[in-house]
Amino acid sequence: MRRHTTPPTIAEMEAIADEAFHSIPEELRRHVGNVVIQVEDFPTEEVGREMGLESPFDLLGLYQGVSLDRKSLLDPGGHMDMIFLYRRPILDYWCESEEDLTHVVRHVLIHEIGHHFGLSDEDMDAIENQD
Repeated sequence: MRRHTTPPTIAEMEAIADEAFHSIPEELRRHVGNVVIQVEDFPTEEVGREMGLESPFDLLGLYQGVSLDRKSLLDPGGHMDMIFLYRRPILDYWCESEEDLTHVVRHVLIHEIGHHFGLSDEDMDAIENQD
């Protein structure tokens, strides 16, 4: 795992997210399937309104889609499941916490993948602690 000392660009954050994703336990990662991971600087204004954010820095990541525990074979297709990682809020958290950036990104990914699976916070903590 590399140590980050300067804020990465969106493209560099995508590479960090890919590295972090591949460090997630295989039993979770193999079921993620076609979920798209996208890095953006901030959530959209619409997401901010829907989530009642006081600041765009309040949200590090977001899962959008239908969690696997709520999907049905009868659901109409066409909606892509996505995980958004918000670069600027993640970087803000990274600076404040002084944690390793890859660890922060991995934490956000596990949390958002957990939403995809309908997992509890306790389940996500257990997965995160499987290093």
